[in-house]
Amino acid sequence: MREDDPIFVKPKPTLREWCRLIIFEADTPLGKGFDVTLIVFILLSVASVMMASVESLMDRFGSFLIWLEWTFTIAFTIEYLLRVWTVKQPLFYIRSFYGIVDLAALLPTYLSLFVVDAEYLIVIRMLRVMRVFRILKLIQYLEGSSMIMKALRASGPKITVFVMAVVVLVVIIGSLMYVIEGHKHGFSSIPMSIYWAVVTLTTVGYGDIAPVTPLGKILASMVMIMGYAIIAVPTGIVTAELTRADRSTTTLSCRNCSAEAHPDGAKFCYQCGHDLN
Repeated sequence: MREDDPIFVKPKPTLREWCRLIIFEADTPLGKGFDVTLIVFILLSVASVMMASVESLMDRFGSFLIWLEWTFTIAFTIEYLLRVWTVKQPLFYIRSFYGIVDLAALLPTYLSLFVVDAEYLIVIRMLRVMRVFRILKLIQYLEGSSMIMKALRASGPKITVFVMAVVVLVVIIGSLMYVIEGHKHGFSSIPMSIYWAVVTLTTVGYGDIAPVTPLGKILASMVMIMGYAIIAVPTGIVTAELTRADRSTTTLSCRNCSAEAHPDGAKFCYQCGHDLN
């Protein structure tokens, strides 16, 4: 049997598959052009909303800016519906991170019909510029982001325990400072004292509340020193997990659920199990 036999001839992609390749894949000229156009639209739409928040510009170009925003919203709505239509399992895309962001980018403009000034929430579209990593083909950055996300997920339980320990610590410190300083020096309640403990422990130091008594200053000094040590703990946890997350990824997307960042050489989607070939 020869390779030119009809059994080896690849069928032409359907309209649905053709649209999926353009929208989800960045390996073709049309796919790159689509993503670049999408990012330009996102940036222009955010810029138009920012300009609309300036009263002098709104007075002069209000009608044009409103027309421009609705034009972008309709374009993004069509794009969202096409994404839902092209994948075999739309719910996977709708519930994914990008699916939620894409939908959230549409809602503010439509909400503006019922809620005043809701259109300014449209700056959430800036999150979609993260797709730029697919267009620029910066595999090393895509690989790095995948490794970071994997390390953060692996570090979740340890960081959760650490955060709970910090919460207990600030409650104890705040209660002690409330007893030491009291209402007279601005520590009017235990919650207010806990707020001071959080600000001090994280080394932010707003200065709106400060201890006055010698004992309070001693406790504050101890909290400041502990703050530097505590900040380093999550960094060490994540760094340890990063050393284990060394698998490289590819830009290939799943035609079934649109999931991306699969490991190199993967034959099946990590999210839905669909064949990637």
